[in-house]
Amino acid sequence: MTTPSTMTSRDRLVVALDVETRARALNLVDQLKGQVGLFKIGSQLFTAEGPDLVRAIVARGEKVFLDLKFHDIPSTVAKAGIEAMRLGVAVFNVHALGGATMMRAVVEAVKETADREGLTPPRILAVTILTSLMPPDLKQIFIAERIDRVVTGLAQLAAESGLDGVISSPQEALLIRHAVNRPDFIILTPGIRPLWAQKHDQKRVLTPAEAIREGADYIVVGRPITASD
Repeated sequence: MTTPSTMTSRDRLVVALDVETRARALNLVDQLKGQVGLFKIGSQLFTAEGPDLVRAIVARGEKVFLDLKFHDIPSTVAKAGIEAMRLGVAVFNVHALGGATMMRAVVEAVKETADREGLTPPRILAVTILTSLMPPDLKQIFIAERIDRVVTGLAQLAAESGLDGVISSPQEALLIRHAVNRPDFIILTPGIRPLWAQKHDQKRVLTPAEAIREGADYIVVGRPITASD
């Protein structure tokens, strides 16, 4: 994963493989090969097609963001992180709401295993608050703070726990940039929609240009691309 200071426009683009089959996913990868920074594999596609799809994309020389949002007890997340690294992914993520102990455990386990096995450690990002959630949704799960305060607090916790960055709504990217005093801290933003695209179930969204201006390093675009393949 390219560092923010050396990124090209191509590097910044993360394409979400929001498709249902291995064949469609690999067709998209082949069409977009060399034009995309990362290909994102989420829960649906991974559950349907499994680790072999990750290996197939990596074998094509492309970088994979494994978007499974690990959230479990520290030892389980640490072991899952190790296996993600062994698959060759460039990035994977965990839920910041899993807490500092969980986040530190996966960072330490991945680093130790990488050193021992001679592997390249992936970047580990923390999900703050899902872009589909709004204040009423947070209240239903007993989170009374404002979304921006929750997001910046979780971003700071992720940074303190040794993670490489966070995944957050583009609307909070600038707040995170000010809250976390680390120039290399990565902000990856889903909820990106061109002006002509539908929002679907994403609620806190911006256009690609707006997200970059707000401080995002990487932007995730899914259905506006995959729906037209």
